[in-house]
Amino acid sequence: MNKILLILAGCIFIYSCEKTITPNLDAPTSQVVIQGNVTDAEGPYTVTINKSVGFYADNTFPAVSGAVVKISDDMGVTDSLTETSAGIYQTHTLQGQSGHTYTLSITSNAITYAASSTMPAAVPLDSVTLNHTSGSGNKRIEAIANFQDPAGVKNYYQFEEYINGQLFTKNFYIFDDRLSDGKYIANTLRTDSSWINKGDLLKVNMYCIDENVHTYFSQLIQSSGSGAFNTTASPANPASNISNGAFGYFSAHTVRSRTITIN
Repeated sequence: MNKILLILAGCIFIYSCEKTITPNLDAPTSQVVIQGNVTDAEGPYTVTINKSVGFYADNTFPAVSGAVVKISDDMGVTDSLTETSAGIYQTHTLQGQSGHTYTLSITSNAITYAASSTMPAAVPLDSVTLNHTSGSGNKRIEAIANFQDPAGVKNYYQFEEYINGQLFTKNFYIFDDRLSDGKYIANTLRTDSSWINKGDLLKVNMYCIDENVHTYFSQLIQSSGSGAFNTTASPANPASNISNGAFGYFSAHTVRSRTITIN
């Protein structure tokens, strides 16, 4: 009997001590977060600079103003960007071209961040078709990007979808030709396409990106648990192609687009 009482007392003690615990995560040192793009479409091109925030902070990232931002190409052209609004910098005369390498230089608070990206050759986006699926009482419409992958060349792709002019893709969608080199590809964009409805105007952008940028987005998808079939989540930061410990990426890529009406 004494043993039973002791066990019951222990259970009551454990139950009475149960409470919700909020992990005391040390606030990390705020890091610079950079997102920059140069494309073969007409400019201006934009570089955005922010500061990271703590784990429990609101998703409001402070803008970094007053930075000196430049983009140069391998032909000796340098464009000094203008800050059009807090933390947003735009080019003036630079025009992106396939086959050329572009270098980003940012100086802020006496620290210089640098990155480079080589713009791949463009791959035509032949058409966008639709895949209608249903299951569990829900109907979905998914876009299919149709294109010919060039043989004998490593190609890396990124896709974005717009509905009635608004970016609606919640997850990053990337693709490489490791298993489909030289094939004609009908690539279903398995993103959150439940937003697509009859009568909508759907625009699909296909970007040819370089390997470093593809690696960045691939690791970002894995760490965030996003993507079509990704269920893992890890706190690790993706490998940025920007120096001096900055987060983010700098990408020189081509753009090919198709727009259709959902019928």
